[in-house]
Amino acid sequence: MKLVNIHKQYVILFLTLLGLNSAQAQVYTLQQCIDTAQVHNKNLQMSRNSISIGKQKELEAKANLIPKITANADYKYYTNLPYQLMPLSIFGGPEGQFKEAQFGVSHNINANLQVSMPLYNPQVYGAIQTTKIAAELTDIQYLKTEEQIYFEISNLYYNAQILQHQISFIDSNLVNVERLLSTIQLLNEQLLAKGTDVNKVKLQKAQLTAQKVTITSKYEQVLNGLKYAMGLSIEQNISIESKIQYETLTEYVSSSTLDMRLTTTQNRLLSSELSTLNKSRFLPSLNLVGTFGTTGFGYDKQPNEFLKFYPIGFAGMQLSYPLFSGTVTLRKINQKRLELQNNDLQLALLTDQNNLQVQNAKLQRKVTLKSIETTTEQIELAQSIYEQTVIQQKQGTATLTDVLLADNSLREAQQNYLSNIVEYLKADLELKKITGNLLIKN
Repeated sequence: MKLVNIHKQYVILFLTLLGLNSAQAQVYTLQQCIDTAQVHNKNLQMSRNSISIGKQKELEAKANLIPKITANADYKYYTNLPYQLMPLSIFGGPEGQFKEAQFGVSHNINANLQVSMPLYNPQVYGAIQTTKIAAELTDIQYLKTEEQIYFEISNLYYNAQILQHQISFIDSNLVNVERLLSTIQLLNEQLLAKGTDVNKVKLQKAQLTAQKVTITSKYEQVLNGLKYAMGLSIEQNISIESKIQYETLTEYVSSSTLDMRLTTTQNRLLSSELSTLNKSRFLPSLNLVGTFGTTGFGYDKQPNEFLKFYPIGFAGMQLSYPLFSGTVTLRKINQKRLELQNNDLQLALLTDQNNLQVQNAKLQRKVTLKSIETTTEQIELAQSIYEQTVIQQKQGTATLTDVLLADNSLREAQQNYLSNIVEYLKADLELKKITGNLLIKN
Protein backbone atom coordinates (compact mmCIF):
# COMPACT_ATOMS: atom_id res chain seq x y z
CA MET A 1 0.00 0.00 0.00
CA LYS A 2 1.44 3.31 -1.05
CA LEU A 3 0.45 6.57 0.60
CA VAL A 4 0.59 9.69 -1.53
CA ASN A 5 0.49 13.01 0.29
CA ILE A 6 1.35 15.86 -2.04
CA HIS A 7 2.05 19.24 -0.44
CA LYS A 8 0.95 18.17 3.01
CA GLN A 9 1.28 21.67 4.37
CA TYR A 10 -1.30 22.94 1.89
CA VAL A 11 -3.72 20.20 2.77
CA ILE A 12 -3.41 21.16 6.42
CA LEU A 13 -3.99 24.80 5.47
CA PHE A 14 -7.09 23.83 3.49
CA LEU A 15 -8.51 21.79 6.34
CA THR A 16 -7.93 24.71 8.71
CA LEU A 17 -9.75 27.09 6.38
CA LEU A 18 -12.82 24.85 6.37
CA GLY A 19 -13.63 26.33 9.79
CA LEU A 20 -15.67 25.16 12.71
CA ASN A 21 -18.14 23.04 10.71
CA SER A 22 -15.37 20.88 9.35
CA ALA A 23 -13.90 20.54 12.82
CA GLN A 24 -17.20 19.12 13.99
CA ALA A 25 -17.66 16.87 10.95
CA GLN A 26 -17.04 13.15 11.33
CA VAL A 27 -14.11 11.98 9.23
CA TYR A 28 -14.99 8.90 7.14
CA THR A 29 -12.51 6.52 5.60
CA LEU A 30 -13.48 4.82 2.35
CA GLN A 31 -14.17 1.56 4.19
CA GLN A 32 -16.33 3.39 6.74
CA CYS A 33 -18.36 4.91 3.90
CA ILE A 34 -18.93 1.44 2.44
CA ASP A 35 -19.82 -0.05 5.84
CA THR A 36 -22.30 2.78 6.45
CA ALA A 37 -23.91 2.12 3.07
CA GLN A 38 -24.32 -1.55 4.02
CA VAL A 39 -26.64 -0.44 6.81
CA HIS A 40 -28.39 2.64 5.42
CA ASN A 41 -28.40 2.38 1.61
CA LYS A 42 -31.99 1.81 0.48
CA ASN A 43 -31.05 -0.12 -2.66
CA LEU A 44 -29.22 -2.66 -0.52
CA GLN A 45 -32.16 -2.82 1.88
CA MET A 46 -34.51 -3.59 -1.02
CA SER A 47 -32.10 -6.23 -2.33
CA ARG A 48 -32.04 -7.90 1.08
CA ASN A 49 -35.85 -7.91 1.03
CA SER A 50 -35.70 -9.56 -2.40
CA ILE A 51 -33.51 -12.31 -0.92
CA SER A 52 -36.10 -12.88 1.81
CA ILE A 53 -38.85 -13.00 -0.83
CA GLY A 54 -36.86 -15.62 -2.77
CA LYS A 55 -36.53 -17.77 0.36
CA GLN A 56 -40.26 -17.50 1.01
CA LYS A 57 -40.97 -18.60 -2.57
CA GLU A 58 -38.75 -21.63 -2.06
CA LEU A 59 -40.65 -22.50 1.14
CA GLU A 60 -43.93 -21.94 -0.73
CA ALA A 61 -42.89 -24.46 -3.40
CA LYS A 62 -41.96 -27.03 -0.73
CA ALA A 63 -45.27 -26.42 1.04
CA ASN A 64 -47.05 -28.00 -1.96
CA LEU A 65 -45.84 -31.38 -0.65
CA ILE A 66 -47.72 -30.89 2.64
CA PRO A 67 -51.24 -32.42 2.82
CA LYS A 68 -54.05 -29.97 2.16
CA ILE A 69 -57.25 -30.13 4.23
CA THR A 70 -60.39 -28.38 3.00
CA ALA A 71 -63.71 -27.98 4.82
CA ASN A 72 -66.79 -27.90 2.57
CA ALA A 73 -70.44 -27.35 3.35
CA ASP A 74 -73.50 -26.71 1.20
CA TYR A 75 -77.27 -26.57 1.52
CA LYS A 76 -79.75 -27.04 -1.30
CA TYR A 77 -83.50 -26.62 -1.30
CA TYR A 78 -85.11 -28.18 -4.36
CA THR A 79 -88.23 -26.39 -5.52
CA ASN A 80 -88.44 -29.15 -8.12
CA LEU A 81 -86.81 -32.44 -7.39
CA PRO A 82 -84.65 -33.84 -10.19
CA TYR A 83 -86.30 -36.42 -12.46
CA GLN A 84 -85.01 -39.88 -13.22
CA LEU A 85 -86.30 -42.29 -15.89
CA MET A 86 -87.14 -45.75 -14.62
CA PRO A 87 -87.41 -48.72 -17.03
CA LEU A 88 -90.90 -50.27 -16.86
CA SER A 89 -89.32 -53.71 -17.18
CA ILE A 90 -88.45 -53.49 -13.49
CA PHE A 91 -92.15 -53.72 -12.69
CA GLY A 92 -92.90 -56.37 -15.30
CA GLY A 93 -93.63 -53.94 -18.12
CA PRO A 94 -92.35 -54.02 -21.70
CA GLU A 95 -88.68 -53.53 -22.50
CA GLY A 96 -87.53 -50.17 -23.82
CA GLN A 97 -90.19 -48.09 -22.15
CA PHE A 98 -89.60 -45.76 -19.24
CA LYS A 99 -91.51 -43.82 -16.66
CA GLU A 100 -90.32 -40.55 -15.15
CA ALA A 101 -90.00 -40.36 -11.40
CA GLN A 102 -88.75 -37.83 -8.81
CA PHE A 103 -86.48 -39.07 -6.05
CA GLY A 104 -85.17 -37.42 -2.89
CA VAL A 105 -86.38 -34.71 -0.59
CA SER A 106 -86.40 -30.95 -0.82
CA HIS A 107 -83.76 -30.28 1.81
CA ASN A 108 -80.18 -31.49 1.19
CA ILE A 109 -77.22 -30.70 3.46
CA ASN A 110 -73.62 -31.75 2.90
CA ALA A 111 -70.61 -31.15 5.16
CA ASN A 112 -67.22 -32.83 4.81
CA LEU A 113 -63.47 -32.58 5.15
CA GLN A 114 -61.38 -33.28 2.07
CA VAL A 115 -57.72 -34.31 2.31
CA SER A 116 -55.31 -34.34 -0.62
CA MET A 117 -51.59 -35.01 -0.71
CA PRO A 118 -49.30 -35.30 -3.75
CA LEU A 119 -47.40 -38.59 -3.72
CA TYR A 120 -45.58 -37.75 -6.92
CA ASN A 121 -45.94 -34.61 -9.01
CA PRO A 122 -43.15 -33.67 -11.44
CA GLN A 123 -44.30 -30.06 -11.58
CA VAL A 124 -44.08 -29.66 -7.79
CA TYR A 125 -40.61 -31.18 -7.55
CA GLY A 126 -39.49 -29.14 -10.55
CA ALA A 127 -40.83 -25.96 -8.96
CA ILE A 128 -38.88 -26.68 -5.76
CA GLN A 129 -35.64 -27.03 -7.71
CA THR A 130 -36.39 -23.95 -9.80
CA THR A 131 -37.16 -21.70 -6.82
CA LYS A 132 -33.97 -22.88 -5.11
CA ILE A 133 -31.90 -21.78 -8.11
CA ALA A 134 -33.93 -18.56 -8.34
CA ALA A 135 -32.98 -17.84 -4.71
CA GLU A 136 -29.31 -18.24 -5.65
CA LEU A 137 -29.94 -15.84 -8.52
CA THR A 138 -31.35 -13.28 -6.07
CA ASP A 139 -28.24 -13.66 -3.89
CA ILE A 140 -26.02 -12.84 -6.87
CA GLN A 141 -28.26 -9.88 -7.77
CA TYR A 142 -27.69 -8.59 -4.23
CA LEU A 143 -23.92 -8.90 -4.69
CA LYS A 144 -24.21 -6.99 -7.97
CA THR A 145 -26.09 -4.20 -6.19
CA GLU A 146 -23.48 -4.25 -3.42
CA GLU A 147 -20.68 -4.12 -6.00
CA GLN A 148 -22.34 -1.19 -7.79
CA ILE A 149 -22.69 0.72 -4.52
CA TYR A 150 -19.04 -0.03 -3.67
CA PHE A 151 -17.99 1.18 -7.13
CA GLU A 152 -20.10 4.33 -6.90
CA ILE A 153 -18.94 5.24 -3.39
CA SER A 154 -15.29 4.63 -4.29
CA ASN A 155 -15.55 6.90 -7.33
CA LEU A 156 -17.25 9.64 -5.32
CA TYR A 157 -14.71 9.31 -2.51
CA TYR A 158 -11.76 9.52 -4.92
CA ASN A 159 -13.31 12.51 -6.69
CA ALA A 160 -13.81 14.27 -3.36
CA GLN A 161 -10.17 13.65 -2.43
CA ILE A 162 -8.97 14.98 -5.79
CA LEU A 163 -11.12 18.11 -5.45
CA GLN A 164 -9.80 18.53 -1.92
CA HIS A 165 -6.25 18.49 -3.25
CA GLN A 166 -7.17 20.88 -6.06
CA ILE A 167 -8.40 23.36 -3.45
CA SER A 168 -5.20 22.93 -1.46
CA PHE A 169 -3.15 23.60 -4.61
CA ILE A 170 -5.22 26.73 -5.30
CA ASP A 171 -4.67 27.89 -1.71
CA SER A 172 -0.93 27.48 -2.12
CA ASN A 173 -1.03 29.34 -5.43
CA LEU A 174 -3.06 32.13 -3.83
CA VAL A 175 -0.37 32.48 -1.16
CA ASN A 176 2.22 32.83 -3.92
CA VAL A 177 0.09 35.38 -5.79
CA GLU A 178 -0.47 37.40 -2.62
CA ARG A 179 3.27 37.59 -2.06
CA LEU A 180 3.86 38.51 -5.68
CA LEU A 181 1.15 41.16 -5.55
CA SER A 182 2.71 42.74 -2.48
CA THR A 183 6.10 42.81 -4.20
CA ILE A 184 4.71 44.31 -7.45
CA GLN A 185 2.70 46.94 -5.56
CA LEU A 186 5.83 47.93 -3.64
CA LEU A 187 7.82 48.18 -6.88
CA ASN A 188 5.01 50.20 -8.44
CA GLU A 189 5.12 52.66 -5.56
CA GLN A 190 8.85 52.99 -6.20
CA LEU A 191 8.12 53.49 -9.93
CA LEU A 192 9.99 50.26 -10.71
CA ALA A 193 6.89 48.44 -12.02
CA LYS A 194 3.97 49.49 -14.18
CA GLY A 195 0.36 49.76 -13.10
CA THR A 196 -0.49 47.13 -15.71
CA ASP A 197 1.85 44.72 -13.92
CA VAL A 198 -0.17 45.19 -10.73
CA ASN A 199 -3.41 44.60 -12.64
CA LYS A 200 -2.02 41.42 -14.22
CA VAL A 201 -1.27 39.97 -10.81
CA LYS A 202 -4.67 41.09 -9.50
CA LEU A 203 -6.28 39.34 -12.47
CA GLN A 204 -4.32 36.22 -11.65
CA LYS A 205 -5.58 36.39 -8.07
CA ALA A 206 -9.18 36.94 -9.18
CA GLN A 207 -9.00 33.94 -11.51
CA LEU A 208 -7.66 31.71 -8.74
CA THR A 209 -10.33 32.93 -6.32
CA ALA A 210 -13.11 32.23 -8.82
CA GLN A 211 -11.62 28.81 -9.55
CA LYS A 212 -11.56 28.02 -5.84
CA VAL A 213 -15.25 28.95 -5.49
CA THR A 214 -16.15 26.69 -8.41
CA ILE A 215 -14.13 23.72 -7.17
CA THR A 216 -15.38 24.17 -3.59
CA SER A 217 -18.94 24.02 -4.92
CA LYS A 218 -18.10 20.83 -6.85
CA TYR A 219 -16.53 19.40 -3.70
CA GLU A 220 -19.74 20.03 -1.73
CA GLN A 221 -21.81 18.45 -4.52
CA VAL A 222 -19.61 15.33 -4.53
CA LEU A 223 -19.88 15.09 -0.73
CA ASN A 224 -23.68 15.31 -1.05
CA GLY A 225 -23.60 12.53 -3.62
CA LEU A 226 -21.42 10.48 -1.28
CA LYS A 227 -23.85 10.99 1.61
CA TYR A 228 -26.75 9.97 -0.64
CA ALA A 229 -24.96 6.77 -1.72
CA MET A 230 -24.19 6.02 1.95
CA GLY A 231 -27.86 6.46 2.83
CA LEU A 232 -27.20 9.44 5.11
CA SER A 233 -29.13 12.68 5.35
CA ILE A 234 -27.85 15.46 3.07
CA GLU A 235 -27.81 17.78 6.11
CA GLN A 236 -25.37 15.55 7.96
CA ASN A 237 -21.89 17.04 8.21
CA ILE A 238 -19.09 14.70 7.13
CA SER A 239 -15.54 14.98 5.87
CA ILE A 240 -13.10 12.57 4.25
CA GLU A 241 -9.46 11.62 4.64
CA SER A 242 -7.08 13.91 2.77
CA LYS A 243 -4.47 11.24 2.02
CA ILE A 244 -4.96 9.43 -1.26
CA GLN A 245 -4.25 5.74 -0.87
CA TYR A 246 -3.70 3.45 -3.83
CA GLU A 247 -2.02 0.17 -4.59
CA THR A 248 0.86 0.16 -7.05
CA LEU A 249 0.31 -2.41 -9.80
CA THR A 250 -1.13 -5.07 -7.52
CA GLU A 251 -1.77 -8.27 -9.43
CA TYR A 252 -5.34 -9.37 -8.77
CA VAL A 253 -6.24 -13.04 -9.03
CA SER A 254 -8.90 -13.33 -11.73
CA SER A 255 -12.12 -15.07 -10.82
CA SER A 256 -15.61 -15.23 -12.28
CA THR A 257 -17.24 -11.82 -12.32
CA LEU A 258 -20.73 -11.41 -10.93
CA ASP A 259 -22.08 -11.02 -14.46
CA MET A 260 -20.59 -14.40 -15.38
CA ARG A 261 -21.92 -16.02 -12.21
CA LEU A 262 -25.32 -14.49 -12.91
CA THR A 263 -25.35 -15.84 -16.47
CA THR A 264 -24.21 -19.30 -15.31
CA THR A 265 -26.94 -19.43 -12.66
CA GLN A 266 -29.51 -18.29 -15.23
CA ASN A 267 -28.35 -21.22 -17.36
CA ARG A 268 -29.05 -23.61 -14.48
CA LEU A 269 -32.46 -22.00 -13.96
CA LEU A 270 -33.38 -22.41 -17.64
CA SER A 271 -32.15 -26.03 -17.59
CA SER A 272 -34.28 -26.74 -14.51
CA GLU A 273 -37.35 -25.22 -16.15
CA LEU A 274 -36.72 -27.25 -19.31
CA SER A 275 -36.35 -30.45 -17.27
CA THR A 276 -39.63 -29.73 -15.45
CA LEU A 277 -41.45 -29.21 -18.75
CA ASN A 278 -40.09 -32.48 -20.14
CA LYS A 279 -41.13 -34.42 -17.03
CA SER A 280 -44.59 -32.89 -16.89
CA ARG A 281 -45.03 -33.87 -20.54
CA PHE A 282 -44.32 -37.59 -20.06
CA LEU A 283 -44.70 -38.42 -16.36
CA PRO A 284 -47.98 -38.89 -14.46
CA SER A 285 -49.08 -37.24 -11.23
CA LEU A 286 -50.25 -39.34 -8.29
CA ASN A 287 -52.24 -37.90 -5.41
CA LEU A 288 -53.68 -39.36 -2.22
CA VAL A 289 -57.26 -38.16 -1.65
CA GLY A 290 -59.82 -38.70 1.05
CA THR A 291 -63.17 -37.34 2.29
CA PHE A 292 -64.97 -37.66 5.60
CA GLY A 293 -68.28 -36.01 6.28
CA THR A 294 -72.04 -36.24 6.51
CA THR A 295 -75.04 -35.87 4.25
CA GLY A 296 -78.36 -34.65 5.55
CA PHE A 297 -81.85 -35.06 4.08
CA GLY A 298 -84.88 -33.15 5.29
CA TYR A 299 -88.60 -33.15 4.57
CA ASP A 300 -90.95 -30.45 5.83
CA LYS A 301 -94.41 -31.66 4.70
CA GLN A 302 -97.07 -33.10 6.95
CA PRO A 303 -97.30 -35.64 8.37
CA ASN A 304 -93.75 -37.00 7.96
CA GLU A 305 -91.40 -34.12 8.77
CA PHE A 306 -87.82 -35.24 9.36
CA LEU A 307 -84.16 -34.22 9.14
CA LYS A 308 -81.70 -37.09 9.12
CA PHE A 309 -77.92 -37.21 8.64
CA TYR A 310 -75.88 -40.07 7.21
CA PRO A 311 -72.06 -40.43 7.32
CA ILE A 312 -69.98 -40.51 4.16
CA GLY A 313 -66.28 -41.15 3.79
CA PHE A 314 -63.74 -42.58 1.42
CA ALA A 315 -59.98 -42.73 0.80
CA GLY A 316 -58.27 -43.35 -2.50
CA MET A 317 -55.59 -42.46 -4.99
CA GLN A 318 -55.86 -40.30 -8.07
CA LEU A 319 -53.65 -40.82 -11.10
CA SER A 320 -53.36 -38.17 -13.79
CA TYR A 321 -51.48 -38.70 -17.03
CA PRO A 322 -51.20 -36.04 -19.76
CA LEU A 323 -52.12 -37.54 -23.13
CA PHE A 324 -52.27 -34.43 -25.31
CA SER A 325 -51.83 -30.79 -24.33
CA GLY A 326 -52.42 -29.23 -27.71
CA THR A 327 -48.62 -28.82 -28.33
CA VAL A 328 -48.54 -26.02 -25.71
CA THR A 329 -45.89 -27.80 -23.62
CA LEU A 330 -43.85 -28.58 -26.74
CA ARG A 331 -43.80 -24.90 -27.72
CA LYS A 332 -42.63 -23.95 -24.24
CA ILE A 333 -39.85 -26.54 -24.46
CA ASN A 334 -38.68 -25.10 -27.79
CA GLN A 335 -38.63 -21.61 -26.26
CA LYS A 336 -36.51 -22.76 -23.33
CA ARG A 337 -34.04 -24.45 -25.66
CA LEU A 338 -33.59 -21.23 -27.62
CA GLU A 339 -33.18 -19.27 -24.38
CA LEU A 340 -30.47 -21.73 -23.33
CA GLN A 341 -28.63 -21.18 -26.61
CA ASN A 342 -28.76 -17.41 -26.10
CA ASN A 343 -27.53 -17.87 -22.54
CA ASP A 344 -24.51 -19.89 -23.74
CA LEU A 345 -23.71 -17.20 -26.30
CA GLN A 346 -24.07 -14.51 -23.64
CA LEU A 347 -21.58 -16.29 -21.38
CA ALA A 348 -19.07 -16.64 -24.23
CA LEU A 349 -19.53 -12.95 -25.06
CA LEU A 350 -18.97 -11.92 -21.44
CA THR A 351 -15.81 -14.03 -21.26
CA ASP A 352 -14.32 -12.44 -24.38
CA GLN A 353 -15.36 -8.98 -23.24
CA ASN A 354 -13.86 -9.51 -19.78
CA ASN A 355 -10.51 -10.63 -21.21
CA LEU A 356 -10.36 -7.48 -23.34
CA GLN A 357 -11.31 -5.21 -20.43
CA VAL A 358 -8.70 -6.78 -18.13
CA GLN A 359 -5.90 -6.17 -20.63
CA ASN A 360 -7.00 -2.58 -21.26
CA ALA A 361 -7.33 -1.81 -17.55
CA LYS A 362 -3.88 -3.23 -16.79
CA LEU A 363 -2.35 -1.17 -19.59
CA GLN A 364 -4.16 1.99 -18.49
CA ARG A 365 -3.10 1.49 -14.88
CA LYS A 366 0.54 0.96 -15.85
CA VAL A 367 0.64 4.06 -18.07
CA THR A 368 -1.05 6.33 -15.51
CA LEU A 369 1.25 5.15 -12.70
CA LYS A 370 4.24 6.15 -14.81
CA SER A 371 2.56 9.49 -15.52
CA ILE A 372 2.03 10.05 -11.77
CA GLU A 373 5.75 9.59 -11.14
CA THR A 374 6.59 11.97 -14.00
CA THR A 375 4.14 14.69 -12.98
CA THR A 376 5.30 14.48 -9.35
CA GLU A 377 8.80 15.36 -10.55
CA GLN A 378 7.34 18.09 -12.79
CA ILE A 379 5.57 19.69 -9.81
CA GLU A 380 8.80 19.81 -7.83
CA LEU A 381 10.65 21.23 -10.82
CA ALA A 382 7.90 23.78 -11.60
CA GLN A 383 7.82 24.87 -7.95
CA SER A 384 11.59 25.35 -7.97
CA ILE A 385 11.45 27.31 -11.23
CA TYR A 386 8.70 29.52 -9.89
CA GLU A 387 10.59 30.34 -6.70
CA GLN A 388 13.77 31.07 -8.65
CA THR A 389 11.87 33.27 -11.12
CA VAL A 390 10.32 35.26 -8.28
CA ILE A 391 13.80 35.86 -6.82
CA GLN A 392 15.11 36.86 -10.25
CA GLN A 393 12.16 39.21 -10.72
CA LYS A 394 13.00 40.92 -7.43
CA GLN A 395 16.59 41.27 -8.61
CA GLY A 396 15.43 42.68 -11.93
CA THR A 397 16.76 39.82 -14.07
CA ALA A 398 13.27 38.41 -14.84
CA THR A 399 10.06 40.10 -15.90
CA LEU A 400 6.60 39.75 -14.42
CA THR A 401 5.61 37.81 -17.53
CA ASP A 402 8.28 35.25 -16.68
CA VAL A 403 6.84 34.92 -13.18
CA LEU A 404 3.29 34.48 -14.48
CA LEU A 405 4.45 31.90 -17.01
CA ALA A 406 6.25 29.99 -14.26
CA ASP A 407 3.11 30.16 -12.15
CA ASN A 408 0.99 28.81 -15.02
CA SER A 409 3.48 25.98 -15.54
CA LEU A 410 3.22 25.08 -11.87
CA ARG A 411 -0.58 25.02 -11.99
CA GLU A 412 -0.53 22.95 -15.16
CA ALA A 413 1.80 20.41 -13.55
CA GLN A 414 -0.47 20.25 -10.51
CA GLN A 415 -3.54 19.68 -12.68
CA ASN A 416 -1.78 17.00 -14.72
CA TYR A 417 -0.79 15.22 -11.53
CA LEU A 418 -4.35 15.19 -10.21
CA SER A 419 -5.71 14.05 -13.58
CA ASN A 420 -3.28 11.14 -13.61
CA ILE A 421 -4.23 10.20 -10.06
CA VAL A 422 -7.91 10.13 -11.10
CA GLU A 423 -7.18 7.97 -14.15
CA TYR A 424 -5.07 5.55 -12.11
CA LEU A 425 -7.70 5.15 -9.39
CA LYS A 426 -10.42 4.58 -11.98
CA ALA A 427 -8.34 2.00 -13.85
CA ASP A 428 -7.47 0.19 -10.61
CA LEU A 429 -11.09 0.21 -9.49
CA GLU A 430 -12.23 -1.10 -12.88
CA LEU A 431 -9.57 -3.83 -12.79
CA LYS A 432 -10.78 -4.95 -9.36
CA LYS A 433 -14.32 -5.14 -10.66
CA ILE A 434 -13.62 -7.09 -13.86
CA THR A 435 -11.36 -9.57 -12.05
CA GLY A 436 -14.00 -10.23 -9.38
CA ASN A 437 -11.99 -8.62 -6.55
CA LEU A 438 -14.02 -5.49 -5.88
CA LEU A 439 -15.89 -6.88 -2.86
CA ILE A 440 -12.85 -8.64 -1.43
CA LYS A 441 -11.49 -6.72 1.58
CA ASN A 442 -7.74 -6.36 1.85
